[in-house]
Amino acid sequence: MILLTPYDTFFLWRRWGRHPYNRRNGGPCARRPQLLLCASTRAAMKARLTFAVERWGASGALFAWDLFNEIHPAQAEGRAEPLGDFIADLGAHVRALETRLYGRAHPQTVSMFWPEIINRPALDLATPTFRHPALDFASAHLYEHGTIDHPRNTVDAAVSTGRIVRRALAEIVDGRPFLDSEHGPIHTFKDHHRTLPAAFDDEYFRHMQWAHVASGGAGGGMRWPNRHPHTLTPGMRAAQRALSGFLPLIDWARFRRRNLNDEVAVEGGAFATFACADDRQAVVWLLRTDTVARGGMLRRDAPPARARAAVPALRAGRYGVTVRDTVAGATLSSWEVEHRGGALGVEVDVVADAAVAIAPR
Repeated sequence: MILLTPYDTFFLWRRWGRHPYNRRNGGPCARRPQLLLCASTRAAMKARLTFAVERWGASGALFAWDLFNEIHPAQAEGRAEPLGDFIADLGAHVRALETRLYGRAHPQTVSMFWPEIINRPALDLATPTFRHPALDFASAHLYEHGTIDHPRNTVDAAVSTGRIVRRALAEIVDGRPFLDSEHGPIHTFKDHHRTLPAAFDDEYFRHMQWAHVASGGAGGGMRWPNRHPHTLTPGMRAAQRALSGFLPLIDWARFRRRNLNDEVAVEGGAFATFACADDRQAVVWLLRTDTVARGGMLRRDAPPARARAAVPALRAGRYGVTVRDTVAGATLSSWEVEHRGGALGVEVDVVADAAVAIAPR
């Protein structure tokens, strides 16, 4: 499935001198800071989107539109307010065109470079990107400095992912999904000219994937490879396959999950905890933080640590608990429990990490 965006705004900005929208090249826009403000430029953008809708809008491979990749206030004279009008205008154009041509419209989003939301608190960037009524889901690019864009170990990136997803979900007021639509070791690859060793990169990818979904994100997120060749490794594909084997354990269509990373209490060892739940289902991922080897990966020959997790606010009833190996994609153990309400206790032996699904029986 393809999340289609009509612009790579990174290169649009960096290579403005050669861009066809530049007025010096015969285009409509006088200056880069007016990209989202110029009426003639917006007409050109709509024409480009019209071409894409007419060419690919009927394809079953198309999942959704990212109307403007990494939208940024610098493209609107440094202001956040015009972003909402731009989104409403382009979104309505695409939705109306798809509905007329195909009888339905694909979901829409606008992605945001996550550090901008954190580094520009004076600008309200979350309202247009996370809460705009014309958008169907929220998305961001999780390039946190150091932990994600230049990882030294595979644990810190997961912890950062869990914290970011929790913060992003807190910005959403109507229950729409949140998706990490781009992440990866961009600083390592682009600026330090290093490709991460495959084994390290596979674990880094897998940890971020599980941190994302267990924290309440939609799926495992989307990796920008930042590798030579520019593709996911076989190990990353195996990690995706292991996650897909976990998904049938939860009834996602009825799962009104909220983030519980900080609310699930865990005793018995040093763990980073990632969790989401409603009153009938829960997902918990436990990651060891005390067995990082010199190369930055978790030791898989460490003695298991017994984690005792308490998942709050589950209603009374009979539940099935399933523990999964995130590498092999296999069930490690499963059992049923009669729960009287309140916090449900789960005990799991963890070597490196383990994923837990809790659902009614």
